[in-house]
Amino acid sequence: MSEIGILLVDDHPVVREGYRRLLERQPGYRVVAEAETASDAYRAYKAMKPTLVIMDLSLPGPSGLEGVRHIRQWDSRARILVFTMHQGAAYALKAFEAGASGYVTKSSAPEELVRSVAIVARGGQAVSADIAQELAAERLSGKRSPLDELGPREVEVLQLVASGMATEAIAKALNLSPKTIQNYHYGIKAKLGARNDAHLVWLAIAAGLIRPSGLPDNA
Repeated sequence: MSEIGILLVDDHPVVREGYRRLLERQPGYRVVAEAETASDAYRAYKAMKPTLVIMDLSLPGPSGLEGVRHIRQWDSRARILVFTMHQGAAYALKAFEAGASGYVTKSSAPEELVRSVAIVARGGQAVSADIAQELAAERLSGKRSPLDELGPREVEVLQLVASGMATEAIAKALNLSPKTIQNYHYGIKAKLGARNDAHLVWLAIAAGLIRPSGLPDNA
């Protein structure tokens, strides 16, 4: 196929530089734009119309889930490969629900990212080996994650609430009204059976949405 133009979305410049070098060593691969936030990714996608997007999930403000959803709302044919530290099957499923075409963890070998880019660029779906194993194990065990009860937008709101953002700040970040965020907040508590916000934080940590305070975030 012709040149694969890539939009690379990650909030760490050094990380982006490393992956840019990896990708541009492949024949026909070119990083045409970079972004640090979900909002910047949306604007860059509209401006550059890349072949595919490589999207981290842990971004400042709205997460990569919001970035995936927003881009897919503008272009239903957008090809987006999530590339993240989050290894849980539940998080991968939410990414696919939001519109992602692939999910690769940052613990995977570099070759796995390159392979997945090629698959997604052709219109296919790809997951890294560790996520494939997680998905298979979860299906066989029948166990459920708290995130199973929530839609992608609710997961986004839960992550922001659990990270300590105020209602008004979340509303501004997601371009929604404070009342809508309050309704989401109440609905999430009801669905998860959370007694209070502290319980919500605990559930978010258990689901891998946020890290316990004091731990480094290498997402």
